[in-house]
Amino acid sequence: MQAAGRSNPDATRQRVHILMSSLAQPLEPPRFPLELKRVAVLLGLSIFINYVDRGSLSIAAPLLKDDLHLSASQLGILLSSFFWTYAFCQILSGWAVDRFNVNWLLAIGVAIWSAATLSTGLVRNFALLLTARLLLGIGESASYPAVNKIIVTHFHASQRGRANGMVSAGWASGPAIGTLVGGLLVAHVGWRMFFVVLGFASAIWLLPWLKWMPKGAGIGALQAPGRAAQPSSPASMLEILQQRSAWGTFVGLFCFNYLWYFLITWLPYYLVKHRNFSLQTMSYTLGTAFFMLAISVLTAGWIADRSITAGKNPTRVLKALCGGGLGIAGLSFVLVFLVANQTVAMLILIFSCMALGLCSPNLWTMTQILAGPGTAGKWTGLENFCGNLAGISAPIVAGYVVDRTGSFFWAFAITSVIALICAASYFLVVGQVVPISWASHTTTTSSSVITE
Repeated sequence: MQAAGRSNPDATRQRVHILMSSLAQPLEPPRFPLELKRVAVLLGLSIFINYVDRGSLSIAAPLLKDDLHLSASQLGILLSSFFWTYAFCQILSGWAVDRFNVNWLLAIGVAIWSAATLSTGLVRNFALLLTARLLLGIGESASYPAVNKIIVTHFHASQRGRANGMVSAGWASGPAIGTLVGGLLVAHVGWRMFFVVLGFASAIWLLPWLKWMPKGAGIGALQAPGRAAQPSSPASMLEILQQRSAWGTFVGLFCFNYLWYFLITWLPYYLVKHRNFSLQTMSYTLGTAFFMLAISVLTAGWIADRSITAGKNPTRVLKALCGGGLGIAGLSFVLVFLVANQTVAMLILIFSCMALGLCSPNLWTMTQILAGPGTAGKWTGLENFCGNLAGISAPIVAGYVVDRTGSFFWAFAITSVIALICAASYFLVVGQVVPISWASHTTTTSSSVITE
């Protein structure tokens, strides 16, 4: 076992050699078969819906606050309440997807959050609205653990970059399209019908998923006779927490999300109040930045797949994209505040978002390789729990700093420093990106390592 902070150099080199050799095997197809393409697209759509639904309250807030006679503090509680259940249910969801049928757990999660979104349009008071938001967090908590479990189970290492790229494209485009289309819907049909329509539309995803969700045992079933992996049990939470690389990914995702949540919570306010953008200009600017972010994550996933398939070291490829992308994003993000020229500042913002996109799909590819199919759910649950603590802390810290200083400079500067910490975590804390040999697993053949 790769103990915390230690590793056996010979064993590590052997695992790297095995992993590299496996990527050259003809048994790993360089392109997606049609059934996996459909699965990848549906997983990306589920994350897209996830982010549209979780951001829907912000879109409807101006009208909803007045109709339900909510105070500013009550609205603040509602906006943050999603993360209470979403973050803390990550650990439970990670455990569940390693124990039960992950396809059905994802379907149940989508059904729950669709119902919660729809019911938001029917409530009449603060308490029921709070209940709907908490239920939304519970349903959506299944998404990332389930998605990562499915990808690591059914996609080869040379395909995961593209699959994760599609998932990250859903994450990047959800807020952009949700804001533009959601704002038009609220303006034309009202906030209640907006939530009802959104809830029904989200549930429609279940129809193609139930038809095309992946079948079978996964990539192990595609191996040649005599190379199948022996059955193994998932690693325990304690085993995961003993891994230095696990803590590297936990810190990395927290810092990544800190920058992301600052972008989607405070940047619109900053552009309107401090850059004097109109609401329309702000929407178009952020929409463009998020659109370029979506293109970047798709490209980054493709680059990672092509590089690894070509025989390049997965550790170097993934660390360069994750650490390098976050480092560039962090250094450039503070310039958005410092540069006075509006056009140049917004070009730097778009560039920073594109650098951020280099990391997004590949941080999950890194987790999937390290954890392996049997433990991907638990690891993802723990990682996403840590990562989404940034959803609670980033808006609070930024608001406090702005109140205390009267300026956004330190809010931008803190966010940039945290992004640089993320880069350092991927470069220095995460070890070799090879499958970890878990002590709780039954004995596997060397070929079982190859397929992870």
